[in-house]
Parts: sequence; C-alpha cells; structure tokens
Amino acid sequence: MADAPLSTPVRIWDGPTRVVHWLLVALLLFSWWSADDYLTWHRWSGYAIIGLLVFRLYWGFAGGEASRFAHFVKGPGAVLAYARTLGRREPSTTVGHNPLGALSVLAILASVLAQVGTGLFVVDIDGFEGGPLSFMVSFETGRRMADIHELSFRVLQALVALHLAAIAFYAVWKRTNLVGGMVTGRRTLPGDPGLARAPLFRAPLWRLVVGIALAATATWAVSKGFWL
Repeated sequence: MADAPLSTPVRIWDGPTRVVHWLLVALLLFSWWSADDYLTWHRWSGYAIIGLLVFRLYWGFAGGEASRFAHFVKGPGAVLAYARTLGRREPSTTVGHNPLGALSVLAILASVLAQVGTGLFVVDIDGFEGGPLSFMVSFETGRRMADIHELSFRVLQALVALHLAAIAFYAVWKRTNLVGGMVTGRRTLPGDPGLARAPLFRAPLWRLVVGIALAATATWAVSKGFWL
C-alpha cells in the first residue's frame, strides 16, 4: 500500500449546514441593527431565525454525519481529553466540531433559542408593541421577557466573542483554518485518516425537503401567533 499523503482534502460540512450558519450570522447582525428603530424588520428577522433554528435542530438528527449532534457532542471525559491537547502547536485533526467546540455550538444555539423564545412574548414599555405571542401573557410578564431578551443577547454577544477568539486561536496557534471549511465545506487534514476512502455520510435530498418544510411551517405558524 502506498504511503499516506502528507495532507488530505476532506469534504466535511454539507451545503445546508453552511447556508444555515452564514444566514444565522447575517440575520443576527441584522436583528441587532434593527432592534431600536425598525421593529417590523426586527420582528421578521426573528421569524427567519426561528426557521433556521428549527431546521438546524432537525438537521442535527437527520443531516449529514458531521452536522449531527451525535457526531460531535461528547461526554466530559472526551472534552477534558481534548482540552489537554490545546497547548500543542499542531494542526487540529478533528473532523467537524471538536468536543470543546461542541459546547460552544450548544451554548450559542441555546442562547439564540432564548433570544427568539423570549422575543415572542416581549411587550414594550408603553404596551403598544409586542411579540406575536405577547397577547398570551400579562404586561408585567411581557416586560420581564423583555429584560430576559436583553440579557440573553448580552450572553450571546459574549459567546460569539469567545467563538471568534477560538477561531483566531486555531488559525494562529494550531495553524487550522476553521472559517475556510465552513465556506467551502472542505478541510485539509494532516495525514490520511481514511476519510478519502470512506467519506462522511451525506443526507439524502428528501430529508432536506422535509427540513425546509418543517422550518417554513414553524416560521409561518409563529408569525401568525399560532392562529392557524
């Protein structure tokens, strides 16, 4: 058998995962910009984010192998074992999210869920503007939701800053380009982990169609206040 190549281009991230990732980045920035003066646009941006979250959660169980939670969410032992390797100045060979990065993914998803979840019930200080489900709660509860909405955004900002710092750390210290992989879907791994002969499982098209339908239905239902 021929010697393994020094590096191997590996296809990791499927198209749906990459599209959701970058759309979520764009919509979160847009929601931040529109929060004060463009509430109608802010509301519609929130609806779109709900659709992306529904799709990503579904895709975490039905999508391509690297996108599935079971592929990258590990137990405490695996997280600690991986953390011990951070001081080594060598490229990361983890296919997809590493065990430590998985915690960041889960934390960001949870924070965004808290953002859009509380946003559904928010009531402004005058009681004139509110989320699509604000009619279900009292004014006092709506105001508490507004406070939590603001707090969860601060938490999200901190998590995103940590995420960006981790990307910079991997680029400088570990000599690993994480951003490029999320753009092209491919990463060049040192050595040959066998993935060139056994590529990661790709989800069939019908699962993508089901996921889009679920996301669209959830977005439409929330925007209508569930009065279907």
